[in-house]
Amino acid sequence: MPGGSFCRRVPKDEDNPAADKGMQGMDQPIISVRGLNKTYASGHQALRNINLEIRRGEIFALLGPNGAGKTTLINIICGIVNPSKGLVQADGHDIVRDYRAARRKIGLVPQELTSDAFESVWRTVSFSRGLFGKAPNPAWLEKILRDLTLWEKKDNRIMTLSGGMKRRVMIAKALSHEPQILFLDEPTAGVDVELRREMWEMVRGLRANGVTVILTTHYIEEAQEMADRVGVINKGEIILVEDKKVLMRKLGKRQLTLSLQAPLSALPPALAQENLELSADGLTLIYSFDTQGEQTGIADILRRLGEHGIDFKDLHTKESSLEEIFVGLVKGRS
Repeated sequence: MPGGSFCRRVPKDEDNPAADKGMQGMDQPIISVRGLNKTYASGHQALRNINLEIRRGEIFALLGPNGAGKTTLINIICGIVNPSKGLVQADGHDIVRDYRAARRKIGLVPQELTSDAFESVWRTVSFSRGLFGKAPNPAWLEKILRDLTLWEKKDNRIMTLSGGMKRRVMIAKALSHEPQILFLDEPTAGVDVELRREMWEMVRGLRANGVTVILTTHYIEEAQEMADRVGVINKGEIILVEDKKVLMRKLGKRQLTLSLQAPLSALPPALAQENLELSADGLTLIYSFDTQGEQTGIADILRRLGEHGIDFKDLHTKESSLEEIFVGLVKGRS
């Protein structure tokens, strides 16, 4: 990341002195959601019986189609929207009863760019820190701006910045009060590939120093690149929470693609029941197999193809992406 990395000591819990005793709570989830429901006045039920725990210091990706309830869930945890039913705690603080203490723990980068267009970058970020009752700390704010390559723009008005720079300002505002939990709601929407990569590095730096990061994204490769765990929400319900690697191992499939020496008009009847797919031009065979099976069946398929005089000139394997797994999960619940 240009300008350095987010290397700092995670501050002690100023709102809960008991938390310092024996590092109390370090093994507890930093966010706990139990029995959460949200029904709007219109009668629309946006969330249904959400139960979710997010671990301290992890990067958690929340995936779901438009209208699934991602933003509603984030807004409830951040205290912006009131729940209809259920309990939400942020670092041990109830987000309703202990709103101020809970909110101090959280930084939020919303999907929409909302800043005072006529203020300077420095004044905007300084004001945001003050909103949380934090004493001025110019050195911390300078570090944030430098790490986000905003230092040279500190005196510029927000209205003069590019979309990517405005997105960086939103992140700087969210980090200004040194939160232990950071929500990124579609953080790289509308930014170029280079800035997206820089933000990924920034997020890794935060996680390395104890900040818990929760992101929603339409870029599935972003979740695949960044997340420790993945949650999938659809129609207001959490349908899956799993370690990313375990999820891809459980639900991922592999494909063996064979480029044939000569085109086939059709599969031999003896191979019709196998997991084989012939391309329209007859020059490619695709064999799908389960990565969890004791035997892949590849050796048997290759032997049987040889018995039928089907020769190939090249082969390679491909594993399911997180996007393919996600699409399959959502379709299965439609």
